[in-house]
Amino acid sequence: MSLPTLTPASTLSAIVLPSTGTAGNINSTVPYRIYSETSSPLYSKQFLSGAVDQVSYVYKKLGGDVLDIELTEGNVYAAYEEAVLEYSYLINLHQATNILSDALGNTTGSFDSKGNIESGALSSSLSGTHIALKYPKFDYSMTRRIGDGVGSEIGLQGSVQFSASFNTVAGTQDYDLQSIINTSVHSSSVNGKTVLIKKVYYKTPHAMWRFYGYYGGLNVVGNLHNYGQFSDDSTFQLIPAWHNKAQAMAFEDAIYTRMSHFSYELRNNKLRLFPIPETARQEKMWVEFSIPTDVWDNTDSQTKGVNNMNTLPIGNLPYNNINSIGKQWIRRFALALSKEMLGQIRSKFNQVPIPGESVTLNGTALITEGKDEQEKLRTELKETLAELTYAKMVESDGAMMENADKVLQKVPNYIFVG
Repeated sequence: MSLPTLTPASTLSAIVLPSTGTAGNINSTVPYRIYSETSSPLYSKQFLSGAVDQVSYVYKKLGGDVLDIELTEGNVYAAYEEAVLEYSYLINLHQATNILSDALGNTTGSFDSKGNIESGALSSSLSGTHIALKYPKFDYSMTRRIGDGVGSEIGLQGSVQFSASFNTVAGTQDYDLQSIINTSVHSSSVNGKTVLIKKVYYKTPHAMWRFYGYYGGLNVVGNLHNYGQFSDDSTFQLIPAWHNKAQAMAFEDAIYTRMSHFSYELRNNKLRLFPIPETARQEKMWVEFSIPTDVWDNTDSQTKGVNNMNTLPIGNLPYNNINSIGKQWIRRFALALSKEMLGQIRSKFNQVPIPGESVTLNGTALITEGKDEQEKLRTELKETLAELTYAKMVESDGAMMENADKVLQKVPNYIFVG
């Protein structure tokens, strides 16, 4: 029996990657058009040139001179755009790690569906104002924020502290400070919130004050010496302000620990006095307190800015500002994506029958190889960036200075003869 005569419609594959690309075909074949659309804020002619060159690179690396490569130009262009965006993602992730603690509370932005900053001083543009081209200041925003909270707790950093007073009642030992404050002049500020009691105290008549008072004689003035008693026309030694402050603090502590007639317990803003107030004299008690603020208080401008990595004003990197290191990484990653894509295409049929034989395609091997190369490239870039954080570079500079100092210690000093 004679073999049949085959008359194929074509002896070539229906889809074969050309050896060169065409810039005019790029914008219609990439999915996002971030760098190829002329109306895009990141439009780049250099991107078009790079994508065209990538076609030749893939053609040569996959053996297009010998075997047909079942890819289109559009497949390569899409892989190239994805590689640029992947590089942008990893670089931006690295920069977010660098600056987040300093950027908290600062300017954020709004983004379009492609990840570009839409408007504002940090908008996506190539005019030099793009945030990817800025070196941020280090203002320790997070540290200051924590410090503000601690300062507010102890009455510093411009925090608002309040005071109220009430009269003791003979025979009454317990007093509800929350209720007393709710009915004071601060009721509108409290607005039903549970206040934080800072201090409870009372004042004796002014004539009994011993600090700078008429009944001096116990380390009351000067350099902690005993000056004895003095009157209104006394003269005083000039001393530094810090000396007065230290003296006042010591005196205040002495009053609290040795001279008070009362002590108290405070639970859930309910005050219990010891001993029970007597009928002989009514005492005016004072309370210092603060009102907890809402963590989302809109009067603080820093609650309206960056609060996590997601709100950092970081958009896609401008292609024109990616240096040779980045562009080579992009070429290699785009090649790996092209390999995976070609493997997916060839895996549709593992074997192709031909007269008297069959051809086994290498689709599975290409998929595995492409994915492995992508992962290696990601790991390579991440490990490099991990050593280039601002914190790591400070450590490196410190080690360099220490080592330089060790070397200089071994250098003999010059001997000058006068």
